Amino acid sequence: MADLEEEKAPAAMAGLRDSDGELRPAFVDSVAHAIDTNDAEALRLLAGDLHEADVGALIEALDADLRSHFIELLGDHFDFAALTEVDERVREDILEELPTETVAEGMRDLESDDAVTILEYLDREDQEEILEALPALDRLAIQRSLDYPENSAGRLMQTTFVRTPPFWTAGQTLDHIHDIEDEELPDSFFEVFVVDPAHRLLGNVFLDRLVRARRSARLDELMDPDRRRVLVTEDQEEVARFFERYNLISAPVVDEADRLVGVITIDDIVDVIREEAAEDIGALGGVSASEELSDTVWWITRSRFLWLLVNLLTAFLASSVIGLFEGQVQQMVALAVLVPIVASQGGNAATQTMTIAVRALATRELTRANAMRVVRRELFVGCLNGIGFGIITGVAAGTWFGMASLGFVIGLAMLTNMIAGALGGIMIPMILDRFDADPAVSSGAFVTTVTDVVGNFAFLGIATLWFKL
Repeated sequence: MADLEEEKAPAAMAGLRDSDGELRPAFVDSVAHAIDTNDAEALRLLAGDLHEADVGALIEALDADLRSHFIELLGDHFDFAALTEVDERVREDILEELPTETVAEGMRDLESDDAVTILEYLDREDQEEILEALPALDRLAIQRSLDYPENSAGRLMQTTFVRTPPFWTAGQTLDHIHDIEDEELPDSFFEVFVVDPAHRLLGNVFLDRLVRARRSARLDELMDPDRRRVLVTEDQEEVARFFERYNLISAPVVDEADRLVGVITIDDIVDVIREEAAEDIGALGGVSASEELSDTVWWITRSRFLWLLVNLLTAFLASSVIGLFEGQVQQMVALAVLVPIVASQGGNAATQTMTIAVRALATRELTRANAMRVVRRELFVGCLNGIGFGIITGVAAGTWFGMASLGFVIGLAMLTNMIAGALGGIMIPMILDRFDADPAVSSGAFVTTVTDVVGNFAFLGIATLWFKL
């Protein structure tokens, strides 16, 4: 029977995902059927040996009313680290439904950073209830991390690591690692930290150097005393840049007194990069950073309403420019037909420039040192595109309405607005960043307003002057 079970589990895992990497519907249906029939044995064979990321995807694919029952049926075979792989809303709903004892028991084997990820967005009351059910040492470690600012290195770090005094030898250190209980070691680690009696970080020794060294070699001879380190209050986005800049796979975290308090590994940074990228993309579209696919219709509607209202007000401002030329628009219908083209094309060009600018500001590629060079480059790009599209639009409009002069007017307006879009797309994010406003959140509405106002005013203004002459 045991041999049969061992054959079934890999077979189930092999059929888990399709060629696009999505969970197969037949697999999800099999899991759902096992939950509906309370068949814990079948469920264990199907999902008990899956990777935490696959379990997270499976939880999200299941109906909401099956998720907590899925965890309870798996029992000891459920890895609570899988809850770090699901949407925040899904995780909150599951934790509210599960008994506190079940959650506390599942969190005992987690790294502190995973435990913090699961607890940090819960209400203080719910946090305390779960923490009270944990052993004292685990509770203190998690509580200490939760006390650090949100999105800081203190929230990212794990507090389980190997530290040794500088006078130990390589042999002593390896023997020490062998003797440590499994639950007192991190799941994976790359280095041993050398600290003084006050726990101040003196340096580190990577494991590859440690195992190659003579057993009699002292750690203060093997260690790198200039090990790059992260301050515990550092923002996670800055930590991600730090990892990228120095090609790190892990980094020690220290407090203001340079005492070692934790370590951050590359898997945490990959999550940060994904979160920050998703946040910036959402912000460019006026979407809240906390919005998830699992959110309710009412919550999403409320979160998007304010930004849509701001865009409506700026649209009225742009339309008011057209009102200044009401007489000319009534006399020449072609102006009303063509005016959206100028504004739209300028807006598209500005969005391209703004996207590059926001990304460059986020990655610190755009700085005061190179700002003017980048502005000049975008200005020339806007000018060249403006000339090209001005000719194309002018020929098309002149042919359409049989008026060469109208083609000249719209071509000149197109050039003007493309230049304005290029300048607005680069300057507005830079100005917002200078005043510590998030350019990803605020740039879109301002840039669109600039191109709409300039486009409408340029086209109708030039047309008014031209046809009066």
